[in-house]
Amino acid sequence: MKKTIFFSIFVISLGLFLLPSCDRVTNPYPPAANLELDTTLYPGNWADYLANEWPNFSPNNNTLRNILIEDFTGHKCIFCPAAADLAHQLHEANPGRVFVASIHAGVDGIGDFQSIDAEYTLDFTNPDGLYIGTWFGQNDPGFVGNPRGPINRVNIGGNIFQGPGQWSSITSTLLTENDLKVNLQSQLNYFPSTKGAFLHVEVDKLDPALTNELGIVAYLLEDSLVGDQKMSDNSHNHEYVHRDIHRKNLSNMPFGRVLTAADLNNGKYYVNYSFVVPNQLDGAFNAENMHVLIYVYDMSTLEIYQVIKQKIE
Repeated sequence: MKKTIFFSIFVISLGLFLLPSCDRVTNPYPPAANLELDTTLYPGNWADYLANEWPNFSPNNNTLRNILIEDFTGHKCIFCPAAADLAHQLHEANPGRVFVASIHAGVDGIGDFQSIDAEYTLDFTNPDGLYIGTWFGQNDPGFVGNPRGPINRVNIGGNIFQGPGQWSSITSTLLTENDLKVNLQSQLNYFPSTKGAFLHVEVDKLDPALTNELGIVAYLLEDSLVGDQKMSDNSHNHEYVHRDIHRKNLSNMPFGRVLTAADLNNGKYYVNYSFVVPNQLDGAFNAENMHVLIYVYDMSTLEIYQVIKQKIE
């Protein structure tokens, strides 16, 4: 029988109410029991998954800190295509190091740039993205409109959000810094017959001087969707390629969840998720167009210490 567990967590430092979810998350590694994971997404006997599919992580030899560009955008924003192109260029110029999440949200969540109408019919928004946009719209003076966004949520001059004109220089600076405080690695098992996925994450806190609580977040993204976009000349592009669209947060937690002692095993944190891979925004289904970005951040300063990409295949 499928077991459903609803939970609410308050992240006091952010003042956030984290919503209940249909995606499951569980802490122990390896698990004695996985009642918080949706085991029905595995097309077989769960004992076989535990015995044969549950990962054993190899030593993580990565020494580089990666970068997350969160591009807060909108399909009616005439300046947003240029910002999206820039973010994608930074990603392509730094493969495996720079990642992009295109979050369709404004300072008030849904604004004119994110709204739908008879011409722009595809809704790119989701509750998690709108919550994040609204929260930063209320709390970060740098978020004054679209397009803008943080680079690893580093605070520069009192602002976390920066305009696209600063993205290249900030990214270049962060890429040259040899300051890896947290290491991440993940494995994912996907089962096409159920559209179910099990994501397993290992978090290694390398810097013992980190005393603030650490949070973990998993973004589900959709890439390369052809849809409507207003361009810089106010024209309507029906064949615009939207990249790295933020679809939701796993577990529907806009700011994730705190890593606790319950997640520790032999000095490392282990967090596990199960979720259903959704249809694309246009109604088609292609799991290869989806991927997950996982990041760990300081829950007091909000700075992201590491981010990695996990393909769904």
